Amino acid sequence: MKKLSVLFLSVLFVSAGVFAQDAPKKRQQGHTDQNKFRQMKDVLPTPSNRRTASGAPGHAYTQQKVDYVMDIRLDENTNRLYGNEKITYHNNSKDHLEYLWVQLDQNMRAPDSKTPLAKAENLGNAAFNGPITFTGGNLKKPFQGGFNIEAVKNADGSNLSHMINRTMMRINLTTPLAPGDTFKFSIKWDYLINNHRKDGGRSGYEEFPDGNKDYVIAQFYPRLAVYDNVEGWQNMQFWGRSEWALEFGDFDVKITVPADHKLEATGELQNEKDVLTREQRKRMEQARKSFKDPVFIVTQAEAEAAEKKRSNKTKTWHFKTKNVRDYAFATSRKFIWDAMAVNIGGRTVMAESLYAKEGNPLWEEHSTRVVANTLEEYSKLTFDYPYSKAISVHAQMGMEYPMICFNYGRPKPDGTYSARLKRGMIGVITHEVGHNFFPMIVNSDERQWTWMDEGLNSFVETLSELDYDPNFFTGNLPKDIVGYMGGDQSNLSPIMSQGDYVKQFGPNAYTKPAAGLYLLRQTIMGPELFDYAFRTYSKRWMFKHPTPADFFRTMEDASAMDLDWFWRGWFYTTDYSDIGIKGVKKYYLTDQPTEKAKKLAELYKMNLADYEGKLVYFAEEKEGEPKTGAKKAMDFDVIKNHIAKMTDDEKADLKDAPNYFYEVTFEKPGGLVMPIIVEVEYADGQKERITYPAQIWMKNDTEVSKVFRSAKEIKSFKIDPDLETADVDRSNNSWPKKKETKFDKFKEKVKG
Repeated sequence: MKKLSVLFLSVLFVSAGVFAQDAPKKRQQGHTDQNKFRQMKDVLPTPSNRRTASGAPGHAYTQQKVDYVMDIRLDENTNRLYGNEKITYHNNSKDHLEYLWVQLDQNMRAPDSKTPLAKAENLGNAAFNGPITFTGGNLKKPFQGGFNIEAVKNADGSNLSHMINRTMMRINLTTPLAPGDTFKFSIKWDYLINNHRKDGGRSGYEEFPDGNKDYVIAQFYPRLAVYDNVEGWQNMQFWGRSEWALEFGDFDVKITVPADHKLEATGELQNEKDVLTREQRKRMEQARKSFKDPVFIVTQAEAEAAEKKRSNKTKTWHFKTKNVRDYAFATSRKFIWDAMAVNIGGRTVMAESLYAKEGNPLWEEHSTRVVANTLEEYSKLTFDYPYSKAISVHAQMGMEYPMICFNYGRPKPDGTYSARLKRGMIGVITHEVGHNFFPMIVNSDERQWTWMDEGLNSFVETLSELDYDPNFFTGNLPKDIVGYMGGDQSNLSPIMSQGDYVKQFGPNAYTKPAAGLYLLRQTIMGPELFDYAFRTYSKRWMFKHPTPADFFRTMEDASAMDLDWFWRGWFYTTDYSDIGIKGVKKYYLTDQPTEKAKKLAELYKMNLADYEGKLVYFAEEKEGEPKTGAKKAMDFDVIKNHIAKMTDDEKADLKDAPNYFYEVTFEKPGGLVMPIIVEVEYADGQKERITYPAQIWMKNDTEVSKVFRSAKEIKSFKIDPDLETADVDRSNNSWPKKKETKFDKFKEKVKG
C-alpha cells in the first residue's frame, strides 16, 4: 500500500510545476530576507575578545572595582542620615579615564528634581481619586530631600573638583587615571530621610501611631557608576523607575543608631559582642545549627517591651563584606528577629527575618522559611549562593539589595489575613530574595535592560514558588500573559526597550520575559536542555556585567538549539501568538479514479486502465456526497479484488495501512511563530498529544497542512489544550469548532 500511494503522490507533485508554467504571472519585485527564522546578526553586537560569540566573557574582558569605607549616623529625632565615605576606584580597563561619574540617587527627591515635571498629569483624575491623591499632588509642600554634599576631597584632604548634574556627579580628575591605577577620594554628605508610606520610595522610614519608626535604608550613599566597553559611562539620569548599574567592591561600614535598635545589613557583623546581649548571641548560635525551624533572636515580647522606651544612647554596628555591588540596612527598636540555617552546597548560610509585631502571625510563620526555600531553589537552577546570609525585612514595599531585602505583607490589626495577602507576601519575599542572584551577582545593567534582572528573576521565582506550594498562583505562566499580549498594540512596548519609556512596565519587564522563559523550558527546549544552558549563563556571568546578547548566545551555545526566531519575536516585537485550525479534510481510499486523477492522466497522456490494481486513490469525503467505489469511508473492501495481483511486499504493506486520513490545515493569524501542540481525540475517547516544532513555519508563515493517518476514527483536534504558548484567541483552536456559551466567554475574559 505504501508503494502504491507513493507512486500516485509523485505524479501529483510533478503536476504542480506544469500548472505553474502554464499560468505565467507578472514578475514580482525582489525583497530582503524577512523570514522569521533568519539569524540575528543584524541585531546583536559583533562578538569580540571581550564578549565572545558563544556568549561567554572573552579573554580581554575587564570590569572596574570600587571599595568603600563608610561611617554612617542616623538621627532618629530629625530623620536625617549623615555619612562620611572614603572611596577607592580601581581602573581595570585599558582606557585612560578623564573623569569619574558618581550616582546621587537621593537627588531624585530634591525640591528642584525634574522627575515630577516629566510625569503627565490630569487634574480631574487626581480630584476623583480621593483626598490623599488630590492633596498629595496639589496641596502638599515639596519634600525637602536630596543630598547635601558637604565636601568632596582628595585623599590628602584638598578639595576635589566636581560638578553635579541632577542625579549624577562628575569627579574632575587633574590627570587621567591610567589603566591599572587607583584613585582615592572622600565624600561627606547628609540628607532628609523620606517617609516611604506617605512620600513613596524604595527606601525610607515608616512611622507608627506611638511614634516608633522602622528604617529601611538604601540608595543612601553616593555610588560610582559603571564604566565598561558597552556603554562607556552608564550615567543615564535616575528618573525613579529604571534601577541601577553598579560595580563590585569591598565594603567596611560602621552604622551608629539608637542603642535600643536592632539592626541588620549587607555584610558580616564584626562586633557582635558590642551590640547583642549574651542571650541574643546564644540564640544566634542555636539558629546557626537549626536547619528545620527558625530560632528567635529577639522575641515578640522583647520587641514590644523595647517599643515602650526610648534610649538616648547610641550603638555602632560594624560590618565588612567583599565583592558586593551595593549596600543597605534596616534598623528599629520594634524588630522581632528570627533566623535559621540553610545548607547550600555543604556550606551554612543564614536565612533571617526582621519584622514588627504588625507583621505577625504571617511573618513568623512564613518569612524565614520562604527565604530558605528561595536560596535552595535558586541555587539548584543557577549556582550555590555565595554570601553568608539573606535577610527579609518587613516593610510595605518590595525592594532588593545584596543579602537584604524589604518586603510587604501585613495582616489586619486582629492578626487575620486573606489567602491573597499570604500568597502576595510569599511571592514578594521569593522575588526579592531571588534578586540576590539577578542582578546582585549576575550583575546586569538595570538602568538599560530592566527585564534582565526582573524577568529572569520572575522566571526562577515561579519555579521556586511552585516548589514551595505546587498550587501556588504565580501569575507568570504563558496563560497569564494572554490578555496583555492580545491587547491594544499602541499601548505595548517590546521587551527590548529601555525601562523609563516602557508602557505597562509590570507585564513588559516581569511577566512577559518570565512567561517566555517558562515556555522555552517547558515546551520548546525541555527542562534538561534549558536548565543546563541557563545554569551555564548564570555561572559564566557571576560577579560580571552581562548584556542581552550574552544571554541569548549562551542559551543557544550550551543547548545546540537555534532560538533566534524566539528571541526576535518574543523580545524584539510586540507580536502575539495565535494559531488556529483553518480546516479539516477527511479522505478515504478507493480504486475508482478521482476527477483530479483523470485530469492528471489526461495531461500526461496516461491510460488509467493500464494501471488497474496498481493505483489506489485518495478521495475527499464530503458531507452529503456518495463515496465512489467504497461502501463507507476508509473501507478497504474496495481493493480486495486486487490483492491477488499484488506482490507479497505490497500485501504486507496493505496489512499495516491506516484506515483513516485527515488533512488538517493550520493557520497563523498571529505574528509569532510557535510550536503547534495538537491534541487528537479518537472516537473511542482516547487522546494523543503531538507537538510540531516551530520550524514547521519556516517556509510558509501563514498556514501549513499536516496529514493524520490513523487506524481509528478521529473525533476532534484541539490546539494548545494546556495554554502553553500564550495563544490570544482560543476560538479557532478546535475542530469541530466549539460553540461558545456566554459562560465560556466570561471565563475567557476573566483569564485574559
